[in-house]
Amino acid sequence: MLKLTKRTEYGLIALTHLAKRQGEVVPAREIGEQFPVPKRLLAEVLKDLGHAGLVESTRGARGGYALTRSPESISLAEVVSALEGAPQVSGCSDLGMARRDGECDVQAVCPIRSPLHRLKDRIWSLLDSTTLGSIAGGGATGPLTASAAHLDPQHR
Repeated sequence: MLKLTKRTEYGLIALTHLAKRQGEVVPAREIGEQFPVPKRLLAEVLKDLGHAGLVESTRGARGGYALTRSPESISLAEVVSALEGAPQVSGCSDLGMARRDGECDVQAVCPIRSPLHRLKDRIWSLLDSTTLGSIAGGGATGPLTASAAHLDPQHR
């Protein structure tokens, strides 16, 4: 159903590592050695996180990456947005219902459009209220775990 891309997963892994080493400059090599992620993709992800202002890079022999803000002030929505854009819950084009001009053939009478938009808004709100600090701490606390049951159909 809803799945983060590998880019975002690797970005969250790198950011979590940086959060645990807050205040230090951490070489990308160290992150790549600690976690089995493709080094080239990790470098691209760190570069994109830098462009988004979430990490800063330092060049040189003692170079690497560091968070630009505290982990508690970085939301998962910022990370997802930086690496893959806003989440999409549905896509008429995926169902073969889109016309060539990008408009959906059933848009005017679609019974699921509004409920799915509300679901997307709730998911985005959940990501926005969950911080890097809450996942880097390793505990099962914070908005993500407290609200996740509301999104799980098994808990209804």
